[in-house]
Amino acid sequence: MLGIPSWASEMENKPLVVALWCLLTLVSVVLTAERYSARYDKIDLDAILTNDRALGAIIRCILEKGPCSPEGKDIKTDLPDALRTQCAKCTDTQKRMIRKSSRYLLTNRPEDWKAITRKYDPDGRFRDSYLSFLNSE
Repeated sequence: MLGIPSWASEMENKPLVVALWCLLTLVSVVLTAERYSARYDKIDLDAILTNDRALGAIIRCILEKGPCSPEGKDIKTDLPDALRTQCAKCTDTQKRMIRKSSRYLLTNRPEDWKAITRKYDPDGRFRDSYLSFLNSE
């Protein structure tokens, strides 16, 4: 639990200080909520990328050509927003994972990459900004 700093309790305008402290706390809670769930941040991405069956199932899910696992549903839900915003709501781990998986698809499964980009960015509006994101770091 966050407390009000000692310097603030000595100030004359205690109600204002308390209100500002509450506002800052609320803003930090809202900003934290503006992230995608970190529940998959610890998955073994290499194991998925090198397993054609597992990777194919995820790709079929996000292309709406097959059933979705809970993980696949989350990817499919977050993918359009992540593409539009260059992954602004991603954790640092998610950014690394997205860069790695996107690069893997570009190199090893280019037809799947093309199908995904056709579905989620049919007019190429986000192509340049997303490629810039992929090439950063």
